[in-house]
Amino acid sequence: MDVGLRLLQLARDAGALSLAVVGTSKNAGKTVALSSVCEALEQSGLPFGLCSIGRDGEPVDALSGSAKPRYLLRPGAIAATAAGLVPMHPAFEVLAFSGERSALGPIVFVRARSAAYLEIAGPPAASALRRVADSLASLAPFVLIDGAVDRIAALRDGSDAIVVAVGAAAPTQAHAVDDVRALVARLRIPACDPARESLVLDGALTAAHAAELVRLGERRQVVVADPTRIAFGGRAFLALSAKLDVRCLRPLRVVACTVAPRGLERAFEPRSFLRAVADATGLPAFDVFAGLEAA
Repeated sequence: MDVGLRLLQLARDAGALSLAVVGTSKNAGKTVALSSVCEALEQSGLPFGLCSIGRDGEPVDALSGSAKPRYLLRPGAIAATAAGLVPMHPAFEVLAFSGERSALGPIVFVRARSAAYLEIAGPPAASALRRVADSLASLAPFVLIDGAVDRIAALRDGSDAIVVAVGAAAPTQAHAVDDVRALVARLRIPACDPARESLVLDGALTAAHAAELVRLGERRQVVVADPTRIAFGGRAFLALSAKLDVRCLRPLRVVACTVAPRGLERAFEPRSFLRAVADATGLPAFDVFAGLEAA
């Protein structure tokens, strides 16, 4: 099975013009999942743009020293990255400066002239990422985003699809499944019902605030601006959201999950892990390396 093609199909079926991959933790397989979609777009001949909320595609992890998956871009692909990361050879041409900055300096848009690896670095703020993604959308018909859970407020204008990646970073498979169940549930909170009474929050919903609302017997819709304004996750979110009707003004669209059953410290049985993630989230789940799907 071509997992990248399936992920692209799910995004298009949802009417999305871009696809973001976010992870439940580090080493969750985000880059591998996104690279598979890059390959699917390249095979289809559809130009695309690639950007990130941070730094991705570097050959070695700065903290662990372990090898990391890289982005291999083929002719026609466009990426947003720090100017200092653009290789000094003719594989890439600089198209324009974005006007945004990353931690590594100003961000430029580059186009691949020949197949070559590229590190990508993006802005640290969600609003800047949205501007970069919008600029990429003017250069390519489809945009890919290597995202971060706490920064995806940028992905709330209705044109983005989201894939959640989960790996073997948790101490047990059960913990990893709980993590992805909670994250998917948080990202998929429904839109508020304007016909019903609501408690609209200006800022974030914290675990302490949610627990207090449960204690007070709150029955109204508890409405936040978007799912990223929920400032807690994991089992606490699952427990408290079961007792509160949490809604949002700008919902997100999560279309699938991917699994990376082998981590730096442990490994889970691949088919069991894949099946458990699909069952826990109610979403199609994919093992990119094995080319497997659990519906």
